[in-house]
Amino acid sequence: LDCTLGKEGTGPLDLVCLVKGSGYPSTLPQTSISKRSSNMAVNVFSTSSTADNLSRHDLLSWINDSLSASFSKVEELCSGAAYCQFMDMLFPGSIQLKKAKFSTNLEHEYINNYKLLQSSFKKMQVDKIVPVDKLIKGKFQDNFEFLQWFKKFFDANYDGADYDAANMRGGDQLGSGRGLGGGGGGSASSMPRRTVPSKPINRPSLGRAPATSRIGVSNKASPGAAPRHNATNQQVEDLTNQVVEMRLTIQGLEKERDFYFGKLREIEMLCQDDEEGGSAAPVQKMLDILYATEDGFAAPDEEVPPPAEDEEY
Repeated sequence: LDCTLGKEGTGPLDLVCLVKGSGYPSTLPQTSISKRSSNMAVNVFSTSSTADNLSRHDLLSWINDSLSASFSKVEELCSGAAYCQFMDMLFPGSIQLKKAKFSTNLEHEYINNYKLLQSSFKKMQVDKIVPVDKLIKGKFQDNFEFLQWFKKFFDANYDGADYDAANMRGGDQLGSGRGLGGGGGGSASSMPRRTVPSKPINRPSLGRAPATSRIGVSNKASPGAAPRHNATNQQVEDLTNQVVEMRLTIQGLEKERDFYFGKLREIEMLCQDDEEGGSAAPVQKMLDILYATEDGFAAPDEEVPPPAEDEEY
């Protein structure tokens, strides 16, 4: 069930819903979603629909491109600095950007950034609770979920105006400085390389040469062990993040499956009841069931539905 906002009128916006696979929209008037005014943001809510959700790499690329930043991991967003600058981009003057700490690893400065963000949310009437205690711990899942929500919020409010992010934050670096290439995507290019001397090292053969040779071999092998160990840890961390990301996707799909199955079950029971009474099932009741919404299903941007394509197996 795809929902989107209709055109603005004199009253509250209408929520237009479209059942996937059909071309019949239904308008639900008098919804709780109100028009955006000059001093109020368009609110969005988390959704279990995963069709429009971007991967963590896509989201990081979007942030780095938009803010001239160099984040390599979702966990780095725990400082809250990126969200502060995004609010300055979306709503100029809504946040005291000069008080934000962009290059910091201190938890109390993370909290300061989130206080600025919450103050900006309150000013722009953004109905979102920021889980500061979870975000500042730098865990992937918590930061990834908040980032997914913020991307939807950004898309609903961005007017396309130009913004010089680096200049607005005074040239401060935002991110680890490694970008996506240094974040550990598991590729060989991101792994440390061992340096091999161009010429063999000649050692004197006087005295206890065999013992010296053994020591030399041991010292020569140890530098290579650290890069291999670091690369292995990075690969494990990257795979763990992928598992968490896939688990979130599965949870969303399961919730969406149960949502639509419940609708079909209600229609089935309605048809069975009317069949016993000898009359056809009322169309309006079935439409009410199909277009009903519940918490957790948001209204995405209005898009022209793509033509149906044959699936190949």
